[in-house]
Amino acid sequence: MQEPLVDALDAVRSYVAGREPLSDTLYQVARIATSALRADMAGLTLLYPDGQARTAVSTSEEANTVDQAQYDSNRGPCLEAFRTKTQMRVDDTTSDGRWPEYAAAAVAHNVRSSLSSPLIVAGDGIGALNLYSSNPGQFTDDDADDVALYAAQAAVALANAQAYWEQASLAEGLATAMESRATIEQAKGVIMATSGVSADTAFDLLRRQSQAENRKLREVAAEIVARQRRGDRIETSD
Repeated sequence: MQEPLVDALDAVRSYVAGREPLSDTLYQVARIATSALRADMAGLTLLYPDGQARTAVSTSEEANTVDQAQYDSNRGPCLEAFRTKTQMRVDDTTSDGRWPEYAAAAVAHNVRSSLSSPLIVAGDGIGALNLYSSNPGQFTDDDADDVALYAAQAAVALANAQAYWEQASLAEGLATAMESRATIEQAKGVIMATSGVSADTAFDLLRRQSQAENRKLREVAAEIVARQRRGDRIETSD
């Protein structure tokens, strides 16, 4: 197994459910997957209490759009993955004809290959981890095995996080996630602009400050955005 994936699995296993909101657990799973599994972007499809599948978090707006094309048509690799509890791989979206609506959206957003792995908890499919690449044939058989292992660990992490936050429904937790994600992205942009760092480094700085101050990530992000609007100096823990 590639060393980055080993590091990713360790990070997922050691993630302390409840130290941060469910939304941050979900985003961390998607972000780590993108880096460790050599994808351009990733998203997490979850089945909501109303029976509808939605993208809980993603690493880009393009991933959201490609996912939405599948929800709108009620078919696609991410839906097939969690419905059948089987991994779905698309080697080339320009020639794969199984899900035409998905393929059209994927090609329009420069997604040439994808890999969707089911998230299974106690035998039930709760969603799917979706990886997207601009390169055709990006994901090999070995990658598929690695993704399946990562998805199994990620499913446990998500189940633990959800159990910790059981005082709120999953839908309510994810609604909060959608609200807080915009603030976190704004804060990342402020840090990138003021410190000249990458998006990943900006997120890591936010996360470390959250842990150092024992505050929720979205609270730290909101404060950074507010200070930037006031023209205050922006400082983060390093």
